[in-house]
Amino acid sequence: MNKTSTTADDILACARSLVVAGGYNGFSYADIAESVGIRKPSIHHHFPSKAELVTTLVSRYREEAQAGIAGIEHAIPDPLGQMRAYIGYWKACIGDASAPFCVCALLANELPVLPEPVALEIRAYFRFLSGWLTSVFERGAAQGSIVLKESPRIEAETLMATVHGAMLSARAYGDTGMFATIMDPQLARLTAGA
Repeated sequence: MNKTSTTADDILACARSLVVAGGYNGFSYADIAESVGIRKPSIHHHFPSKAELVTTLVSRYREEAQAGIAGIEHAIPDPLGQMRAYIGYWKACIGDASAPFCVCALLANELPVLPEPVALEIRAYFRFLSGWLTSVFERGAAQGSIVLKESPRIEAETLMATVHGAMLSARAYGDTGMFATIMDPQLARLTAGA
């Protein structure tokens, strides 16, 4: 990898950690420059504006999520196993602090004040995740491995909101185990009687 792409990647990685720590307005290019060890004009060379930086960050985050979901689907054929893997991924990331919060869930809280290109990317992430979860519920219900009380779409939206809420609770309580405390009963509910 050449120096230019490494610097851009370092900037994006730093911005990601700063967004998770404090949101869109919780950091500046000066914070990134200090952390990465470059000057602010170097950041502007790669990302002329903060909106462009965060739009790129969220776009790449969505691409990573899509690749991760594709990996789950490839490795785990059954819908219930896929859902468990998705929740297990977040349980592990929150537990070891490697990804303590979903970047898009965190930024969604700030949608009213975010630049439109950033907001569009966040909405695209939510649409993607909702669509995938809906398909998991549809397939699981058809196979009898997942029990639904509502339509697959409503169950998908509910699970997505519960996962993001469980992240928030884990953060609020300073207790990484809170995520599992909330999500384990949700999984049990969806498989009861299956």
